[in-house]
Amino acid sequence: MKLAPVEPPRISPPVKSYSEAVSKWKSYQDLVWWMEKGFSFDAERFKKYQGTLPPPRTPQETFRLKSGIYYDAAVFAKETLNRIKPTYQAKITILVIRPYGENHYFCAFQDAGKLFIMDYGTPYKETTGTYGPYKSLAEVKGFYENYFPVKGRIEAISYLP
Repeated sequence: MKLAPVEPPRISPPVKSYSEAVSKWKSYQDLVWWMEKGFSFDAERFKKYQGTLPPPRTPQETFRLKSGIYYDAAVFAKETLNRIKPTYQAKITILVIRPYGENHYFCAFQDAGKLFIMDYGTPYKETTGTYGPYKSLAEVKGFYENYFPVKGRIEAISYLP
């Protein structure tokens, strides 16, 4: 279940840096708003690193460029959510997809005891967004089995250490 649209964060004047923006964001919904309005998928970077794990951009670089791919978006969301509210316990999450071997990365986090996911670094509109609540990673796996357009078997889903 995709979350309802969120209101824009009340930030004025426009922020110039990642640290300044995050210091003004009060909840995951502020990050959702920025990802929906300010972040774009980087098709050239995706093509360059397709099938591999790219060197991740720092959250500061992702904020400045306002673009990235699966791993960039996952790192950005994890670091940003944990700065906004450490109790989100945001983690990078991996889908192991076989037989192709092209794994997928996104961010999972907790809010009020419920599990949510953020997936903005993908070319697939079917799974781009913030979804939840879920009771477990097994439910998240079911979401991807139903909607992720890369055909193959999802062998596993796990948090990265």
